[in-house]
Amino acid sequence: MTDTPRTAPAPIDAARVDTVHRAARVHTPDGAPATVLATAGEMIVAVGGEELLDAVPAGAHRVEHGDATLVPGLVDVHNHVLVAGRAELAELRLPGDAGVDALLDAVARRAAGLPEGAWLVGGGWDCGLLDALAAPGVLARLDTAAGHRPVLLRDDSCHNRWVSSAALDRAGISADTPDPAGGRILRDADGRSPAGVLVEAAAVAVERVCAADGDGVDDAEAVRHAVGILHSHGVTGFQDAASSLPLLQALHRLDAEDRLDAWAVTSMPVLDPVFGSAPVGAELVERALPLAGRRHRPTFVKVFLDGIPPSRTAAFLDPYLPDDAHGDDWRGHTAMTTEELTGHLLGLAAMGIGAKVHCTGDRSVRVFLDAVAAVRAAGHTGTRFHLAHGQYVADADLGRLAALGVVADLSPALWFPSPVVDAICACVPRGRAQRIHPNRDLLRSGVLLAVGSDWPVVGSPDPWPGLQGLVTRADPTGTAPGRLWPEQALTPAEALHAATLGAARAAGIDDVTGALTPGRAADLAVLDADPLTVPHDEIAGTRVLATWFAGREVYRREHG
Repeated sequence: MTDTPRTAPAPIDAARVDTVHRAARVHTPDGAPATVLATAGEMIVAVGGEELLDAVPAGAHRVEHGDATLVPGLVDVHNHVLVAGRAELAELRLPGDAGVDALLDAVARRAAGLPEGAWLVGGGWDCGLLDALAAPGVLARLDTAAGHRPVLLRDDSCHNRWVSSAALDRAGISADTPDPAGGRILRDADGRSPAGVLVEAAAVAVERVCAADGDGVDDAEAVRHAVGILHSHGVTGFQDAASSLPLLQALHRLDAEDRLDAWAVTSMPVLDPVFGSAPVGAELVERALPLAGRRHRPTFVKVFLDGIPPSRTAAFLDPYLPDDAHGDDWRGHTAMTTEELTGHLLGLAAMGIGAKVHCTGDRSVRVFLDAVAAVRAAGHTGTRFHLAHGQYVADADLGRLAALGVVADLSPALWFPSPVVDAICACVPRGRAQRIHPNRDLLRSGVLLAVGSDWPVVGSPDPWPGLQGLVTRADPTGTAPGRLWPEQALTPAEALHAATLGAARAAGIDDVTGALTPGRAADLAVLDADPLTVPHDEIAGTRVLATWFAGREVYRREHG
């Protein structure tokens, strides 16, 4: 398939047309001018100019969008819909710029409205606060603010946790508990007692006991709620990036009941050092495959190959800045060797399953590419592989992504100056830290780019601020000054492609969505402005007026 499906006029069966959309502009993948889109049932049957209006039945439903612009329904190639749905329905959202005192105040306000003994769950605190939250006396303050209930608060990367004494007790974590493989329990001044901050895999025990206690939220309804939020931002397809069995079962249930109003692709964890879900690996894949449906495709696994730079768990080719805990030559490590990863990917490729591999350091990227090279050499040329995040890629490896057919799954909070980038600069030499997300270099070398929100790690799945950041390399909120490696900026058209057809191709759903062309589903977002022609610093303000999925309106913006 070519990169830009053509929209040349083709004969249509006019009698089949049941709905006609008319707008100031209909975005076609080859840029051909169009103002009218005709659909029959769930499918697009024609796209063109005003002449189409004369070729369809008089009784067809006509939708006048006025000065609006129609673009394909966007595809979010990296999110966590069940976690996000639960967070939106039942959890505390913490401000990312809050200090310790403000965080404790937010906890106290939330705790006041909870039943005695109930878990207080939430997240969003700045990952740069690891040491501040582990400082002497802070755990006692958290316990008091929370009313001595169990507390589980994820940071803005979802890789680290701030927990209360009650949560530590329920998970059996004490002064005698050793650091687990792939994780670290930050200790109090005595060097033994847990200080309430759990890094990476150390949080799994608390996540599991919290999940076992439950929160009364129905999984399918949480997913439905999350999909509704995606609709409000013009998103009609998504790839969940770490899909647990409860999520897979919820999607299967919604699909079977014809209540799944989005194209859903799932990625089953091979290991889960972040949320601690079970089962994982081969057992989860075996149980997932029968849960495929008309709109749900369990066609990927997820591999966490390293962690994140602020907790010094990303794997780099060159050392971090020195610190007392790691010395002056710490480079992080990968969760698997090249040989181990190759074995997993080969076995999965034989089953027709691709992989989304989390890599934030350039050494983990190299290990991943070496493994993919072995899989390609074994003859699996069509298997989809995603480099998830790929914040740092060595110059020598840029061309390998395109040569090996690896997709770059991009992360919006890191395309521009932000607290996350500041936290990386605190542990990685600034000159290296700021050479993050070489998006222009990747595109120039032929890599397919796909946009994912990483919601709820990022507070909202709204793609438009992120797309502006791709174009400007500046903070779309105006909070952080400057531009981050501006040479890596994309054009608006390139950014929109990465959120539509590029993301659909990456997820393997471009046979049904991703472009406004005949033969694809009638998935479209109705915008108040054309993101390709507005000033670059106004892209973030794009408003979605309506969203249609499979020929049916699933969202309309309330006015006033």
